[in-house]
Amino acid sequence: MAKAPETTEKEAAARAEPSGARVSWNTSHLKSSYCNVANATSTREEVVLNFGVNQNWDRGAGEFEVQLEHRIILSPFAAKRLSDLLARLIKEYETRYGQLNG
Repeated sequence: MAKAPETTEKEAAARAEPSGARVSWNTSHLKSSYCNVANATSTREEVVLNFGVNQNWDRGAGEFEVQLEHRIILSPFAAKRLSDLLARLIKEYETRYGQLNG
């Protein structure tokens, strides 16, 4: 698998904030988790993202259980910014590695 080109901290900060404002990322409490399932719902006031793990490898099974790991609640404005960020990220990924299916 090809290694993604490294991005400098300054470039990442500029991408994160279109205004060009400098962002300092504090990672002292950062936790990483693997999730292979995502679900989203919304109300007028919030967008709720649920992330979890489906450990059932038998795709033919009629029923399976997903262990929910994280719930992220965003304002619709923050959700829109996340949507734009993900769209740009996927576009860059496909430019480097090819079209994703599905």
